[in-house]
Formats: sequence, C-alpha cells, structure tokens
Amino acid sequence: MGSQTLTRASSSPPHSDRGGELRARLRRARLAAGLTQTQVAARLGRPQSFVSKCESGERHIKVAELETFAHLYGTTPERLYGDDG
Repeated sequence: MGSQTLTRASSSPPHSDRGGELRARLRRARLAAGLTQTQVAARLGRPQSFVSKCESGERHIKVAELETFAHLYGTTPERLYGDDG
C-alpha cells in the first residue's frame, strides 16, 4: 500500500474574511468586558483552550455559543457577527 498523506484544512477557508472578522470582534469584546480567556472559560464551564480555539479559528462557533459569548460580554450576537445594521 502507498503511504497516505493527511493534510490539514487550510487556515484560510473561502469565507475566512467573515470568520477572521468574527474572531477579532470576539476577542475585542472579551477584552472590552475586562475578561481573560481563563475567566470566560470558568463561566462557561469549559477549558481555557476552548475560548482560545474559538478566538483563533481552530474551532467553529455554534450559534448558541455565539449567543453565550455575547451575553457574557454584554453585547449582542449580531454585533459579534457584524450584522448589527
């Protein structure tokens, strides 16, 4: 059998501009709320790496998670997503 090469998904998916903006807004909102990744993780009952991966794009953020982040940061999901009119 020939060797198989596993390739990682590109760090820049076709719609990465929107995703990159979301990640930047997520991080800015956390900082504006005066919270560390560790503090957010504790409030979510998740490890700090969860917050880090959400902010870095290593993990896709579900709608319910976006709503939870928004609530913790005192903003709206629409603002985090960049669709606040």
